Amino acid sequence: MKRFYKEVTTSETGLGWTVQLDGRPIKTQGGQPLVLPSETLAELLAAEWRAQGEKIDPASFRFRDTADYALDVVTRDKAALVEKLLGYAETDTLCFRADPEEALYRRQQEVWEPIVAEMEAREGVKLHRISGVLHRPQTEETRAALAARLDALDPFTLASLEQATSLAASLCIGLEALQPQADGEALWNAANLEEDWQADLWGRDGEAEERRARRKADFLAAMEFARAASAS
Repeated sequence: MKRFYKEVTTSETGLGWTVQLDGRPIKTQGGQPLVLPSETLAELLAAEWRAQGEKIDPASFRFRDTADYALDVVTRDKAALVEKLLGYAETDTLCFRADPEEALYRRQQEVWEPIVAEMEAREGVKLHRISGVLHRPQTEETRAALAARLDALDPFTLASLEQATSLAASLCIGLEALQPQADGEALWNAANLEEDWQADLWGRDGEAEERRARRKADFLAAMEFARAASAS
């Protein structure tokens, strides 16, 4: 599609912030008014539209797609997304450890345990750590506390949390990524600890490294989106 607009602006309304193309407010892909919770987030989306050349590249609208998902999908069935995220608490990468006598276990304890322990203290929950392949369900108390925490989040934050959590295969890392001072690089490295461990042993693959770089960019963008959504 050819670029059909010249000017991109943002504006505050009684409901929130909008992005306009030549003075016309844009809508979501589902046809809803695109109303955003902060000027910072509106500017992130506006920058994507300003960056387009003579032809529009749909793949470059990372932030717009997340905002559309929040409005078109999350707001319509928030409970479904909360339940999906709770599933990551049952299979959280950071809770599945190697056998204690292995060197990998010691590395997991060093990197993963502080992240899990911090999340537990902040959220008032207790997660099972497992060595081996046997699954141990989280307690009903933990699930209830996490469900309440997730349900309290706005649709924009939930949308970005889902992205970060799925990319990291860890709700612990996803929730940590929402913290204002979270280190995105460190969290991404923690999520890929086992992959890096194997690569150090057996060597790295070029295609895998490129795929990881793309996923890392998506993870950091999810963090940026969440922070922009909550900006005052």
